[in-house]
Amino acid sequence: MSRLSILELSGLLLIFLVAAVAADKGKPVTVNGFVLDSACAFTKNLSKPVSPDCARACARGGSPLVVLADNGTIYWPIADTTPASGQNDKLLPFAGERVTASGTLFQRGGSNAIVIEKISGATTK
Repeated sequence: MSRLSILELSGLLLIFLVAAVAADKGKPVTVNGFVLDSACAFTKNLSKPVSPDCARACARGGSPLVVLADNGTIYWPIADTTPASGQNDKLLPFAGERVTASGTLFQRGGSNAIVIEKISGATTK
């Protein structure tokens, strides 16, 4: 391989590494929507929870809670630690309610995940 080819290859590798590191950092986001269990968001095509009691019961039964944004996007709450930890404890006080959640957005393969830094009750839309 010529010296120029090695330099070109090194440059391309550096570009890919920088892009990969940048993609891993996520981006800031604020989401307004409802906290509900993931099964209802998908299987029942709900736009908001049936009731807070129902959402809490599903969460206590093991269903992961998600934030269903006003535009229909589902955000999976994730931890930014390794090993990862479930986020239901953080969301359970808001189950079945409208919230404003802000944090870091990660996207991959059509899925949206959020590391929630702040969450609070929001006015009903």
